[in-house]
Amino acid sequence: MKKSQYLAITIALIAGSVQAYAQKGDAAKGKEVFEQCAVCHNADSAEQKMGPGLKGLYKAAKMKSTGKAPSDATVGGKIDEGGGGMPAYKEMLSAPEKANLLAYLKTL
Repeated sequence: MKKSQYLAITIALIAGSVQAYAQKGDAAKGKEVFEQCAVCHNADSAEQKMGPGLKGLYKAAKMKSTGKAPSDATVGGKIDEGGGGMPAYKEMLSAPEKANLLAYLKTL
């Protein structure tokens, strides 16, 4: 393959990943998805449970777990990849479920 073909494939893969997080989610449905997360994360406070509390996540300057500014891409990436004791949910949640979950997290 030529470099231009590799570049085109890479851009298509990146665009597909970004599009998955760009979907408009439904916060009410996201609250249902969050029930899986609630075992380890508080929704109503920033207090540590097993994982960090998520109240005000999108209002914070940086995410505690990554040190990066919260955005759909960074929060979605953390959900996908897990880490620090959190399992990866990339294969467990569909793109619409992730979009709904991100919409719900924005309401906290």
